[in-house]
Amino acid sequence: MTTEAPHPLYAPLSVSLAPAPEPAPAARPAPEPAPLRLAPDRLRDVVVAGAGAVALCWGVQARPSARLDALFASGAHLTGLLAGYGVLVMLLLMARIPAVEHGIGADRLARWHSLGGRYVLGLVAAHGLLALCGYAVHTGTDLLAAVRGLLGYTWVAAACVGTLLFAGVGVASARPVRRRIRHETWRRIHLLSHLAAALGFVHQLAGPDLAAPVTRWLWAMAHATVGVVLVWYRVVIPVRRALRHDLRVSEVVAESPDTVSVLVRGRGVAELRAEPGQFFRWRFLRPGLRSTALPFSLSAPVRDDTLRITVKACGDHTRRIRRLRPGTRVVATGPFGALTAHRRTRRKVLLLAGGVGITPLRALFETLPGRPGDLTLLYRASDAAGLVLRTELEAIARERGAALHFLLGPSDAAFDPLAPGALRNLVPDLAAHDVYLCGPPGMARAATASLNRAGVPAHRIHSEDFSHA
Repeated sequence: MTTEAPHPLYAPLSVSLAPAPEPAPAARPAPEPAPLRLAPDRLRDVVVAGAGAVALCWGVQARPSARLDALFASGAHLTGLLAGYGVLVMLLLMARIPAVEHGIGADRLARWHSLGGRYVLGLVAAHGLLALCGYAVHTGTDLLAAVRGLLGYTWVAAACVGTLLFAGVGVASARPVRRRIRHETWRRIHLLSHLAAALGFVHQLAGPDLAAPVTRWLWAMAHATVGVVLVWYRVVIPVRRALRHDLRVSEVVAESPDTVSVLVRGRGVAELRAEPGQFFRWRFLRPGLRSTALPFSLSAPVRDDTLRITVKACGDHTRRIRRLRPGTRVVATGPFGALTAHRRTRRKVLLLAGGVGITPLRALFETLPGRPGDLTLLYRASDAAGLVLRTELEAIARERGAALHFLLGPSDAAFDPLAPGALRNLVPDLAAHDVYLCGPPGMARAATASLNRAGVPAHRIHSEDFSHA
């Protein structure tokens, strides 16, 4: 059913819809095997074990000494190895490995990548400072003379350039800076991290951090493996799929003055095994769009070899999408994301959307298994014009006997429809639900806090912000 929000500011939007009778059960085809998903705890264990192995390699080749220069050098070797290992982990986290993306989720991977980047920069700084102090003590010179002496080594100069590149990427990724630069610019700057990693690798092979031949060989194999994984998942697979599926824009449908749905059709699209709630990174091969791939979630289940996304114009790139023409070739990398049915742990489910965040939840609203009364969708928007795919949502609610509530009103209104009490009024047994949440970051944070206060534990609130994926 659909209802209005319980407050005078929220005008009635629709009448209650009676649940449709349940259809007779039909024979179901044998389910396809579930995609491989790496659990977050397992990934953390692997990363920690890898760091332990790196420390062990350092310990095997360390030469105990109480001399001050040797102590500085030993610390520099350890921090350098850990920094190099951290760089490999950062690259793997964003290599778009399906099992990692499906199990961890794009938003969590992005957070881990950001946090790990800070640790790596700290280790690089510590490595440089310890190496400088060790060299100064060993040569009996001051720090300025030590800097000049170290820069005379080519492999040290390469490391300095790599460090500056990493620092530039870190500055560009800082929240105040990133808000002020275009997404395309940020991505190009971020690509410099690959060059910085290569320079760091050259520095470590030529320098004293890897004194033993065995550790040098292992280090080279680790870097070669990561390089192959990056090329495979970020280049080979996208190109192969583009040739195999021949995706093209088939139709662009206006959903509102600033929002369109883009239908993309190809060959054998079912082979992609895209699940409702997931997203692709889309590259439209036309001027002004081909240089950047942006993440957009599927706004409908895959049907008849057709994928659909719904995009709101909020920048140069998204405004150009509104002018796409049928026949435009498309390269879609994915699917990615963990906001899928596999996260479900309860029979009853609340879907909570804000703005264009309705798109993945609309696909889940149609496909999540459930009996009449099991599913509830709350859709927050500033006014009725901000409701996207409203007709489809009402039709799904009518057909499935699900509850649908539109929560309209300005975000600064005195009454907050996402307050704990308001949520409990709309969903009386809220604490017994799983919650799927997607919306603008501010709305998502406020809704998560309200859900926690209303009795929904954090592990049953499933959300994913892939806007910076």
